Amino acid sequence: MAEPIHDQAEGLRRLLVQNFLSVFTITSGGTDTGKTTTVISLATALAHSGKHVLVIDENAGANNVSATLGISAHRDLLDVIRRDKTLDEVIIPSPEGFFILPAGRGMRVLGKLSADDQAHVIGCFEHLAQPIDVILIDAAPGRSSQMLTVALSTHEIVVVVSPDPASITTAYALIKHICGHHEDKQHFHIVINKAGAETQAKMIFDNMADVARRHLAVSLDFMGFVPQDGKLCLGRRVTGAIPATASAAAFRRIAESLAEWPCPDDEERGVERFMKSLLLSSRNNSADAAATATGAR
Repeated sequence: MAEPIHDQAEGLRRLLVQNFLSVFTITSGGTDTGKTTTVISLATALAHSGKHVLVIDENAGANNVSATLGISAHRDLLDVIRRDKTLDEVIIPSPEGFFILPAGRGMRVLGKLSADDQAHVIGCFEHLAQPIDVILIDAAPGRSSQMLTVALSTHEIVVVVSPDPASITTAYALIKHICGHHEDKQHFHIVINKAGAETQAKMIFDNMADVARRHLAVSLDFMGFVPQDGKLCLGRRVTGAIPATASAAAFRRIAESLAEWPCPDDEERGVERFMKSLLLSSRNNSADAAATATGAR
């Protein structure tokens, strides 16, 4: 029997949306850079522009995306892996129109899944009720992130830096660490957050870009800066709740630039394809870690 017309239309809409999936990993060298607030504000701006946005949150505790928004997250990707909950039951809708997938616990076991469990997780993403065309990954800060492994080969990495000298140092150290383990990764995007003025932000970026070019042979791209805003200290997203501030306008400009980035022509697109890449990278990362540990004995 032929599918109903509305089911065909819905399937076509999902196919069109998923064919142009964009993935951005947002990271930082350490804490207190405003990374999570940046993710929330960019997700809000993208959602308000009509994008279907999923935030994958690798962070745990009081500083993760859901906690920052005052949303209770009782489930995690791990519950999907264990088959205790469906993916749609774990994903949380935010008041600003984007979706949140808490993944802090689940990310720690992805590299150890059986083939059956991997197929289950991929199937869950393939049949996700909500169409997704943008994924923002709020990666755990520094080298503790498991998400960076999948971002390295095909997706864009955005590093959030504050004017604090420690933030600049740790951001450079993170970029150096990534380049040391993945020689083909030669381009990073930089957002200067909590800047006193554009001149300060540009000076910080220019210094970082010069050092990275001379010592790491990598290029840094200045995505923009976000001015210091007392409301950001409250940990709230600013593009929706406080739309008239200078910081909200800055986040909207950065979100507009994200939306204009083209997808790589050779990238397998679609949220389930992304999950396959994540599982493969996590498995390879676990194998490399095990081999390193064995060799160190």
